[in-house]
Amino acid sequence: MLLLTLLAVLLAQGLSSAVWLAQLRASEREGLVNSARSLAHSMAASVSYFRSLPVGYRPLVLDQLRNMGGTRFFTSLNDRPLSMQTLQPTTRSRAVIDAVSQVLRRQLGEGLEISVAFVSPDDLRLFNGGLKLDELPRSWTYYALALEPLNPPVLVTQIRLNEGEWLFIASMLPEPYTSLEEEHLPTPQLWFIMLTGAFLLVFTGLLVHWQSRPLKRLARAARELSLGDEAATVQVQGGGSEVVEVGRALNTLHQRIGRYLTERSQLFSAISHDLRTPITRLRLRVELLDDEALQAKFTRDLDELDLLVKGALQCVKDTDIHENIEPVDLNHTLMCLVEPYLAGEGDGRVTLKGHARRAYSGKPLALKRCIGNLIDNALKYGHRAHLTVQDAAGQFVLHVEDEGPGVPEQRLEKVFEPHFRLAGQQQGYGLGLGIARNIAHSHGGEVTLQNLPVGGLRVTLTLPRVDKA
Repeated sequence: MLLLTLLAVLLAQGLSSAVWLAQLRASEREGLVNSARSLAHSMAASVSYFRSLPVGYRPLVLDQLRNMGGTRFFTSLNDRPLSMQTLQPTTRSRAVIDAVSQVLRRQLGEGLEISVAFVSPDDLRLFNGGLKLDELPRSWTYYALALEPLNPPVLVTQIRLNEGEWLFIASMLPEPYTSLEEEHLPTPQLWFIMLTGAFLLVFTGLLVHWQSRPLKRLARAARELSLGDEAATVQVQGGGSEVVEVGRALNTLHQRIGRYLTERSQLFSAISHDLRTPITRLRLRVELLDDEALQAKFTRDLDELDLLVKGALQCVKDTDIHENIEPVDLNHTLMCLVEPYLAGEGDGRVTLKGHARRAYSGKPLALKRCIGNLIDNALKYGHRAHLTVQDAAGQFVLHVEDEGPGVPEQRLEKVFEPHFRLAGQQQGYGLGLGIARNIAHSHGGEVTLQNLPVGGLRVTLTLPRVDKA
């Protein structure tokens, strides 16, 4: 959001500055052309005045004007047009030259031979001898051609009056039109864009932080609510009305989930009570059968039914999340689970590397059942269990590796389903991994499986840390 806001601000400022600069250039060009035309009218008046003088008086008048100073132009009479290096044409210089030429030809006649060009002060040549500007008396050129320290280009106009008589007029454009280059974006405007962008960026950053802070609290509360803390509710303070509404909806959802879990527990308890009575009654009636073969069949069917009922009840019991959240010493929990295998006949069957850096906010019995099921599965099907703990600031990770045959890749997710076993002769309800994953999910974590390249299965328990370090 910050980057998009900054990009939008820069684009808006860039477009507005481009429009403003285009208007500024058009206005300056119009002012430049008007100044050039005014200058050309003065030139035309001066040319008309010199043309009206007798030929012999013209040099005398020019000398008097130069000695008096204060004239707008530096003017001289030459017997030929002076050759000098002109500046490269630009849009502004071409507009000035065209405007001056048009006015002079309109005022003095279309057939008059006129040369108009811009020359650098260093390349300017004066009189027939080609004198430089700094070789003349300062009083002759100070008011007409001096604009220190800018030294702008000089507009040189040469007009043929008669055969062997050329009127030389050198002048400068008035301020602020002395430069012939296109104006770039002014420095104050660039500073204005940068300061505006920085101000909006900081303001937007504070606004985003103010709006996202209740969202972060809401996300943390949602993770904690997923652990089944019935007493906790989301308290949303600050933020927009949408954030408050999401908090209320989350509280409602949490209440519904709590009611659903309570009803589920009550339902399975009722089912277990209702089923055990007829199963027991059927067992008594089977004992009264005279046919032993038929009695064995009925007994086997009743055993399977009893196994299914016990498995379902165990699944509900072991994944029940109605337990208070408290700091859990995972090191103590792991040690309690692996200690029986670290001595006596079980020596070497279970190994443990690493340790938890600090307590974990969770449910002690549920976590103990979860990790215990993973160790039991590794010992039952892989003969050994090698535990590795990786505890970081954001999550707690436990790897449990065995030395068994592993699990076929296409059944890595299937083994989490209730009552699923890879081989029919395996003992148990087929609920261990499913219960472990459900407990991990209730803590916002996950249980994943991975076959090891050298053989065996790696079971990874990942539990995110939502508490502060």
